[in-house]
Amino acid sequence: MSRPSQLILLRRFAETLFYAAAGGAAFGLAGLPAGWLSGAILLTAGAALAGRPVHVPSVFAQILFVVLGISLGAAVTPDTVVRIATWPVSMFALALAMSCSTLAITVYLRRVHGWDIMSAVFAAAPGALSQALALAADTSADLRSVAIVQTVRVLVLAVGLPLIIAALGMAGAAPEPVPLPPLRESTPELAILTTLSTLAALVAYRLRLPGGLIVGSMVTSGILHGAGWVHVNLPAGIATASFVGLGALIGSRFLGTDLVRLRQLAGAAVGALAVGMTVAALFAFAVAGLLSLSFADVLVAYAPGGLEAMTILAFALHLDPAFVGAHHLWRFFYVSVMMPVAVAYAERRRRMSDDGQ
Repeated sequence: MSRPSQLILLRRFAETLFYAAAGGAAFGLAGLPAGWLSGAILLTAGAALAGRPVHVPSVFAQILFVVLGISLGAAVTPDTVVRIATWPVSMFALALAMSCSTLAITVYLRRVHGWDIMSAVFAAAPGALSQALALAADTSADLRSVAIVQTVRVLVLAVGLPLIIAALGMAGAAPEPVPLPPLRESTPELAILTTLSTLAALVAYRLRLPGGLIVGSMVTSGILHGAGWVHVNLPAGIATASFVGLGALIGSRFLGTDLVRLRQLAGAAVGALAVGMTVAALFAFAVAGLLSLSFADVLVAYAPGGLEAMTILAFALHLDPAFVGAHHLWRFFYVSVMMPVAVAYAERRRRMSDDGQ
């Protein structure tokens, strides 16, 4: 089968952006928490499930991550730097939370839904779809089931978590609007911010750092703002547009999803998410109390979602995106190290079970 022409891909991209913009506007203008992001995800995912050929070019996604990283880094303040001292303790607790969550979800999928141990372990991996599928490809795990459960988790978290946080009154207060300096004064700082952040993003990407484009630009922007060297940020309209773009990207991942299989796995996916979030919430409550941290910050940092989605979610809810992003980056590294260990153990259990039959 021949590949679609560039014109066709461009039309599909335009259609995808239309869905994302319409969904984002419907939720955002209605005042729903993180509405521009969650609305864009929901409508784009719905279009993908309905069979529309949604498409987001990789180049657009790469530019999007750099822009998002710059906006996220601007949320760093001197107070953020002071709180960094508590991060190692909460990261250690996050490792415990992820281990307990993975175990709990694995047991749930096996006992309640009768999954084999290999598929259950990969589906239980917290916010690690690409890692889980890469490792699962060489095993007997059901790749389609793992992918659906992991993808549904990202969708439900991105749409549902903001509503829960807002309903509980835990969303942060919107910062006071800062008057923009004259264009002549802000242009040099804006040029420094975008140039250095983009270069750092490209370096991190070349070094294959997880989420390199968004992490590299966010860290650089955060350093520039935290040290007081830069005071400007990208216009608010660009940040909102980037939320819509990320929603299009996440929602487009549902393209080609088997609706019959999705309905069959809906219970397992929602149940696994409920188990994982219960464990995360318990750990977040304990850590927030012990370290005098914001429970909402810790909850989003411990939520088993993707690095990009959860960090942007923190930004949209006026939480601490630097704290959330650092913890999800640590989660990625931890899962990368521990997943092969868990897989080896699961494979051993499977073989012992087969030998016993």
